[in-house]
This record gives sequence, C-alpha cells and structure tokens, in this order.
Amino acid sequence: MTNKNLVGILQQPRIAESEPLAGEIANWLTERGVDSWTVSPWNEEEPDAPFAESSMLIVLGGDGSTLRAARWAVPYGLPLLGINIGRVGFLSEATPENWAEKLDHVLAGDYWIERRMLLNAELRRKTGTVVGPFVALNEVVIGRGAQARVIRANLRVDDDLVTTYIADALIVSTPTGSTAYAMAAGGPLMPPQLQNFVVVPVAAHLSLNRSLVLHEDARIAIGVEGGEAYLTADGQKSVPVEHGDEIIMTKHGQTCGFLRVEGPGHFYRRLMGRLGFSWPHL
Repeated sequence: MTNKNLVGILQQPRIAESEPLAGEIANWLTERGVDSWTVSPWNEEEPDAPFAESSMLIVLGGDGSTLRAARWAVPYGLPLLGINIGRVGFLSEATPENWAEKLDHVLAGDYWIERRMLLNAELRRKTGTVVGPFVALNEVVIGRGAQARVIRANLRVDDDLVTTYIADALIVSTPTGSTAYAMAAGGPLMPPQLQNFVVVPVAAHLSLNRSLVLHEDARIAIGVEGGEAYLTADGQKSVPVEHGDEIIMTKHGQTCGFLRVEGPGHFYRRLMGRLGFSWPHL
C-alpha cells in the first residue's frame, strides 16, 4: 500500500451492526495512528470521499457490498478488505470476530494482494448507438424480459460463431463470479488465479446446455434475436436489449485488488466453509 495513514470504511446502512462496527474499527485505527473516513451510501452513486488519497477500503457487508465497492475502488487502484456481516461473504477476508487480528497483519505489512480480473461490456445497438461500458467483477447476464419467453442468443468468440442458445438467460462470468449466479446455474467453480471466462446458459432448451470456458483474451459477442431481453452487470440496474443488438465483452484493462492475510489456498477452504462442506478434522 502506498500510504497507511488514511483508510476508508464503507458501511452497509441496511445492516444494523454495520454502524457500530465501523465506529469500533475507526477508533481502533486511531489508537494506532491511522486516520480514517467512513461513508454509508444508500445508492449506487460514487460517494464523495477521498478514494485517491487512501491506502485501502474496508468493506462492511456481504458480497453485494463488495461488488459495489469494487466499482468505486478499481479506478483508483485501491485494494479492498472485506469484513463479512452479510449472508455468504465469498470475497471477504475477515469476520466481526477476527477483523482486528487481520488488520494487525495488514498494518504490519504482512499481507499480499490478490488480483481478480474484471469483465468489460458494451451494448451496441443495431442503430449504431453504443451503451456502456459496463464493468463487472462477477458476471454479465443477458436474460429474458418481463414476459416468460426464452431468448435466442448467438455466441461468437473471436469473430467465429460458436452456437445459438435458446435459454432463459446467458451468463458470462469471471472466476470470481463462478461462485455466484454461474454456480447456481451449474457452471464450474474456478479459483481466482485462473484468467478465464465461462459462458453458462440458464435453462437451455433444445440447444447447448453445457458451460464453455474461454481464454482471457477472448472477444465475446452475443447477438440477441427475437423478443425482449435485458443486460445486467453484477446485479445492477438492467438495460433493455432489442432484436439485432449485440453485446461485446472483453477482459478489462484493470484488476480488482483484495488484501489477503491467509495463503493462496484460502479460496478452497473458504468455499467449502461457505457452502457448508467443511469438516472439523480438516
């Protein structure tokens, strides 16, 4: 980290324990000579806060809070330290019980930064208008609209037509997103060290129903035919996609950094624990 003397704390106002915990962390940092600032945003607008002057951003909440924080932190190269007070917390490093121990390691320089790839997407209208870009840490989803009709989506990789999906939705996921919607749809679980994308159909009908793993430099193009569909990046506000529109997705030029104290094998231990498959003797 460039400067240990200013730390941001991002509260989750929808979780009651977030505010007192943020105050406790701020006092703990002050006692160690570290200044901090705290914000508690209700919406998706970037808060007025000194991101550029900070050394790290502590995120209180679950994975949804971390996804939101990533969009604000990435442009400044600001690493995240998640404290899980949400439901799952695949991305979090600490808990309300051990955050002080983890922060002690970080302030002492005993940490490493895990770099996670991002997905960049643009919606190109058939009229020539470009909507976006959309940046996703987890996934981009092209799903059906309000009517209960499947979508038809032509998948091209590096300008070659791969297949046409007929499905409820199509997920294009990063390794980070492989433990989210893509996992629920039957996709593979990928550790963050991998630099791959995975395309996962949701409820495919008379079309390919297997996931496709793509290389990191793939140019992914999805053209929508027929009825209405929507594009959603990391579960944020959906954008309508019309017949003849095309979504272009590539690897983003930046990564999202996560402060880690545990070793690189933490992913598997945490994954099994969050899914309820950890064993006392392991």
